[in-house]
Amino acid sequence: MKRSFLSACILLFISFVAIAQQRKVVLLDTDWKFSRTDEKQAALTGFDDKSWQTVTVPHDWAISGPFDIHNDAQTVMVIEDGERKPALRTGRSGSLPWMGIGWYRKKIAIPANAKGSRCFIEFDGAMSHAVVYLNGERVGTWPYGYSSFSFELTDKIKYGADNLLAVRLENPEESSRWYPGAGLYRNVRLVYTNNIHIDHWGTYITTPSVSNQQADVNIKTTVLNQLDKNQTVQLTTSIFAPSGKKITETVKSLPVESKTDFEQRVTINNPQLWNTESPNLYKAVSQVMINGQVVDTYETAFGIRSIVFDNNRGFILNGKQTKIKGVCNHQDIGPLGSAVNYRALERQLELLKQMGCNAIRTSHNPPDPQLLDLCDQMGFLVMDEAFDEWKIQKVKNGYHLLFDDWAEKDLRAMIKRDRNHPSVILWSVGNEVPEQKSETGAQTAKFLVDIAHNEDPTRLTTSAFNSIANAVKNGLAAAVDVVGFNYWPANFAKIHAEHPEWKLLGSETESTVSSRGEYMFPVQERKSYKYANKQVSSYDLDAPSWGNAPDVEFATQDAEPYVAGQFVWTGFDYLGEPTPYNNDYPSHSSYFGILDLAGIPKNRYYLYQSTWTDKKVLHLLPHWTWPGREGQVTPVHCYTSYNAAELFINSKSQGIRKKDPAKKYGSYRLTWDSVRYEPGELKVVALDDKNKPLATEIVKTADKPYRLKLSADRNVIEASGNDLTYITVSAVDKDGNVCPTAGNDIRFKIEGAGTIRGICNGDATNIQALTGSEMKLFNGYCVLVVQSTNLKGQTMIKAESDSLKAASLSLTSK
Repeated sequence: MKRSFLSACILLFISFVAIAQQRKVVLLDTDWKFSRTDEKQAALTGFDDKSWQTVTVPHDWAISGPFDIHNDAQTVMVIEDGERKPALRTGRSGSLPWMGIGWYRKKIAIPANAKGSRCFIEFDGAMSHAVVYLNGERVGTWPYGYSSFSFELTDKIKYGADNLLAVRLENPEESSRWYPGAGLYRNVRLVYTNNIHIDHWGTYITTPSVSNQQADVNIKTTVLNQLDKNQTVQLTTSIFAPSGKKITETVKSLPVESKTDFEQRVTINNPQLWNTESPNLYKAVSQVMINGQVVDTYETAFGIRSIVFDNNRGFILNGKQTKIKGVCNHQDIGPLGSAVNYRALERQLELLKQMGCNAIRTSHNPPDPQLLDLCDQMGFLVMDEAFDEWKIQKVKNGYHLLFDDWAEKDLRAMIKRDRNHPSVILWSVGNEVPEQKSETGAQTAKFLVDIAHNEDPTRLTTSAFNSIANAVKNGLAAAVDVVGFNYWPANFAKIHAEHPEWKLLGSETESTVSSRGEYMFPVQERKSYKYANKQVSSYDLDAPSWGNAPDVEFATQDAEPYVAGQFVWTGFDYLGEPTPYNNDYPSHSSYFGILDLAGIPKNRYYLYQSTWTDKKVLHLLPHWTWPGREGQVTPVHCYTSYNAAELFINSKSQGIRKKDPAKKYGSYRLTWDSVRYEPGELKVVALDDKNKPLATEIVKTADKPYRLKLSADRNVIEASGNDLTYITVSAVDKDGNVCPTAGNDIRFKIEGAGTIRGICNGDATNIQALTGSEMKLFNGYCVLVVQSTNLKGQTMIKAESDSLKAASLSLTSK
């Protein structure tokens, strides 16, 4: 025991000797104490927090619920939705208890021999109005819940003792138009550095000249000197290729007083360019040296690529005209709420990539930095968005209260943090701001655009306009570099004719609404229609007053090459904004998603896949289990990449359909509108131009639910304490056919090296706890999210339901 203790002390001493010379980053994720309290003494070291909950950060205090009609119910008039008088909105921000005050406390042991280093605390985001304390002393505040920020702790540290870090957060009611989450919902880190070190977000890498033969790389590095005297510093920057091989090195020496910017340039021959198909990433390793000794090391990933927005050719990546096929996403991750998780973000991007999506709009705020890391690695373009409000109010306690004091700080923070990401192609300074109708709108836009150009002259700016005529009239549209249209695709041609020099983009499109697995008859286009069951038809023809079916935007994008592309509202359903049921609790989550809140694809997923990819897609809708509809007209639609197909019901042909641009939606879907339902087999056969079969898709009438079925997206996960696997649960009949209307109650049991992290069925009206162990199936499915612990081994998951055969699944944690 004595030898072990002595060894531990020696290792700790060596570690902190190294801290004085080198950067060290410590993730503060475990052993936080949390309480929903307004206790004013909670920042003090003597405060008793024994009764507080122990949590892991990232943490969203509200996602466990309960859902309640009174949670942030708002009597408001939403001009953006075309409302003309105030009305009660019950699910606007998710009907979850995210409002109020919360405190977090964590003890941090810092040995005496750590003295001499600098110590900083970094937050990737804290929702919201964060006030940070160390040992009872106020360190700093940052109100915008989506911003990343850092404070220095050095002069408040007690060396050789426990130090108490405390964070007070407060979310006012009516401060969001969607579910914002609550708490320390992104990562928190301690960073130790030498007195001479590279600044926070201290590198800025650009590629001013790019070709297949050669690329010029410019590296700007900000070095801080927090000693009392001037010091000559050598900065060595090494560049590593995507393979990991070191390919070049540049060295520069300069005297540093308090702050000095180093500029270094290198040329890379035959560069591996970053693009959406081959997202090649280089790495710059910057080392600060004094008298030959390394005192700080800082790594920066970057990509070599050229981006251009052209008024006639749209978006051009590395010299190639590239349509932006993007989606808008809010930050919540379904049943995980806003508590960020790397694997959860990765899964979302994997599903979108398979659909053909190549771009993300971070609606309507700075994202978690891990999302941008993933977009860099997986080949997504990003519109990085800063604000949903400027100076004019959308919600009573929104960002307009902060704008004058914080807009510049928040925008600079976002751009400095994100400007090395090759995925980021645009800075969006606002979304549907009321300043579109204000005489001062252009002035405010110019203020923000100038900041963006100052921090990063290599990228253009945009803003998303839903009142384009007013934005044009008051000069706001002309104040940004790329004019973003929210809806009204018919206006593109008009604006292009009137302003041929403008660069145009569909910054927010479609807003088609649907509920996975729900079908309403008769089948027809509907605007802002409410169905009795608070669901929306999955024939994908429903939209709010401002929206349209996907096919409409497809036609515009195909016909008008000068439009850079589109960002669909939305990739995934999200908590809050349950249009068209904004006043109809228990509806509490959106219907806009191409995938539902659980991440299960809706029919629209395959419509986008058939249009946005080269994959061979053949997808039939609706399901073919309709007891009681025998003999009634039940239209069949086919989303397909093939040009023609023949439909059969129980081997009887229902006719051949071919894509026909002259027919409404005829270029993107095949329809049989007069089909009458009879149980059995629905089959579609894709045909070539000589009517020879190419592919077949079959949907069968299901019998009664017989058993449960479990399918994991990953059967082996890391024993890291935060890895996830998503288990899809379905009810099937004796022949294994999914029962498409099953709504059975499912109970889950879990044993071993995993825990239940979340559970969801994608039903916007379901108010069961998203963190519980029970869930109803919604139209045959639900999803269970299992998280690893730090233990290696097996985890057994069992799903049970009355009258159904249970199912089990084993996972391995390594």
